[in-house]
Amino acid sequence: MKEYLEETSIINYSNDNIQKLAKNLSQNCKSDTDIAKKCFLYVRDNINHTGDSKSDISTIKASDVLKYKMGWCYSKIHLLAALLRANNIPTGFCYQRLKCSEYKKDKYCLHGLNAIYLKDYGWYKVDARGNKEGVDAQFNPPFEKLAFDIEEDEFDLPDIYSKPLNEVIKALEKYTTYDEMVNNFPDINTIT
Repeated sequence: MKEYLEETSIINYSNDNIQKLAKNLSQNCKSDTDIAKKCFLYVRDNINHTGDSKSDISTIKASDVLKYKMGWCYSKIHLLAALLRANNIPTGFCYQRLKCSEYKKDKYCLHGLNAIYLKDYGWYKVDARGNKEGVDAQFNPPFEKLAFDIEEDEFDLPDIYSKPLNEVIKALEKYTTYDEMVNNFPDINTIT
């Protein structure tokens, strides 16, 4: 589990603001499940989704996501991982390959999720993307309620990664405006 607790330059949970928030969110919690739920709800409900906001604020590092209160699903999962790892809860990264017709017709992209290791349930996937009409991600272990159901020609990548995928990081580094990202979402067209 050690690799799912590591700090990296992107999951930078030693940052003072992340430490403060992680500690605040864990207060009065009786279990890792309680802490995970509070962290999930914070990121889902308080960090704006760049695609919904059509913002040109681009974030990658967890501390920047918190600072600007903005990020694509990929960036939001970086912050959630940082908050959970700061509370010593193993957290990984999962991805789905979905149709991204909401942004561009006939386009596919990766969608970022977290997998959290909860003592009472094992690995549990959550989607902190942010709810809106037609999207209702919830935290209710052991039942997973993600933002999107897998449809025809879509799939879950089977692994729980300890670090964000390189394809995602490269896209976030290279495409820094809303329009650039919508035209260049990270994608993997085969199950690895």
